[in-house]
Amino acid sequence: MKHQYVYGLAALLTIVGLSVFAYKWQVLGFPISKDQETRVWTIESSISFDSGPGSIKVNLHIPTLTPGFRMLNENSVSRGYGFSLNYGTGGREAQWAIRRADGRQTIYYRVSVFEDPKNDQSDTTPPFPPPPAINEPFRTAVDVIVADVNDHSADTASFTSELLRRMNDQSPDPNIELLLSDADTPTEFVEKITTILASARIPARMVRGFRLQGRQRNAAQLAWLEVHDGDRWRYFNPLTGEEGLPDRYLIWWRGNEPLIRVEGGSNVQVSFAVQENHLDTIAIAESRAAKKGTSLIDFSLYSLPIQTQAVYSVLLMIPIGAMVMVVLRNIVGIDAFGTFMPVLIALAFRETKLFWGVMLFTMLVALGLSIRFLLDRLRLLLVPRLSAVLIVVVLLMLIISMISHKLGLETGLSVALFPMVIIAMTIERMSVVWEERGPADAMRAAMGSLAIAIVAYIFMGIAWLEHLVFTFPELLLVALAMVVLVGRYTGYRLLELSRFRALAGS
Repeated sequence: MKHQYVYGLAALLTIVGLSVFAYKWQVLGFPISKDQETRVWTIESSISFDSGPGSIKVNLHIPTLTPGFRMLNENSVSRGYGFSLNYGTGGREAQWAIRRADGRQTIYYRVSVFEDPKNDQSDTTPPFPPPPAINEPFRTAVDVIVADVNDHSADTASFTSELLRRMNDQSPDPNIELLLSDADTPTEFVEKITTILASARIPARMVRGFRLQGRQRNAAQLAWLEVHDGDRWRYFNPLTGEEGLPDRYLIWWRGNEPLIRVEGGSNVQVSFAVQENHLDTIAIAESRAAKKGTSLIDFSLYSLPIQTQAVYSVLLMIPIGAMVMVVLRNIVGIDAFGTFMPVLIALAFRETKLFWGVMLFTMLVALGLSIRFLLDRLRLLLVPRLSAVLIVVVLLMLIISMISHKLGLETGLSVALFPMVIIAMTIERMSVVWEERGPADAMRAAMGSLAIAIVAYIFMGIAWLEHLVFTFPELLLVALAMVVLVGRYTGYRLLELSRFRALAGS
């Protein structure tokens, strides 16, 4: 029963840790790699118009469903105007209103988006469109085209491709030529296509948007065709019939309604500008979490002050070092002094770097051990003896720092960052083992402690792992589960298999 409890606890810790990690990674977008940046585009619309004395109301279509993109933020700049967001037949609309305005007016709307290939937002399945009212002789031409294209297609996608091929033929048949006689603009051309598709009872609509390519002072709108095949919306190039959206194509609005409506104004001009930037992925993830209203963002370490973040970036690596120590001691079988002394020494190596850290640690322990043997002749009690060793360690640190500074070895100055109490306790522990079990056991434990500290330092110094633990501290629950499982291991250690190999052979 005890084994089942341990395994159940380890499984629960692992599930909780990995579940929170997966949510923050996949849903909120927290990055698993360090210094990751995301490309962000800011699209700004500028609306200018003349207003006479009186009230003004402005309605502008803005992005609603953006396949391949997610919205980061949006805002409006308009002096004195009331601003609201509404939903109309063509999607979302931004509305500005003011009781009285006079003269030339300019209103700005700005939205920032970033790429998200996993975002395939789409409407619900639309109803079949009613047959459009078309006057003769256009009605007959549409019926003939629909019947002919239907005979040369198998489904909605092939019907649309065949229709677009015929509509863009350099030598169209008389019926298509008749329909295109009054289609002078790309928008009117796509409207003709949607009319024919509606006659075939196929839901279709025109979408207009922008190709996001670096910086554009006057971004041009690009009309596209959106067709529903009964399961999902599909996109077609109205000029070639090819299926799919252009690269980095942001849909701004759908339908045949005008982009903007201004009540009480005249000489309306609308222009769009695009700016490309790169933002830290962490900032984007925090913004998405805030928009979703999740409480996880309140417990994110990135919400702490910068100085506190720097402290925890170091402290959170201590459990990783502890896990390494548990594996090396309980599975490999390396002997060491104390329980957490190797981890703390590895933490000190982060300041001195590995080579100088090993040299300084070895020098301090060797000198301190020599002084400790000299103190044995005084026959001091335990507490005074430890205090004396601690004072000696501090003096040795001071001497080494002064000598290294005179020699131009500034790394020696970092020795002051070593945990003095830990070194003093190590010297005391090593001297006791030396007296009780002999120099061989003492040196073996000292070398084992140093080996564990070096391996722990290597793991604690991995920048990617440090970022992962700091961004997803819930992964420490997985480390805790591993420590719990290793804590129940009572079999042979790897070094014991080598030591007792002769007994196994006999």
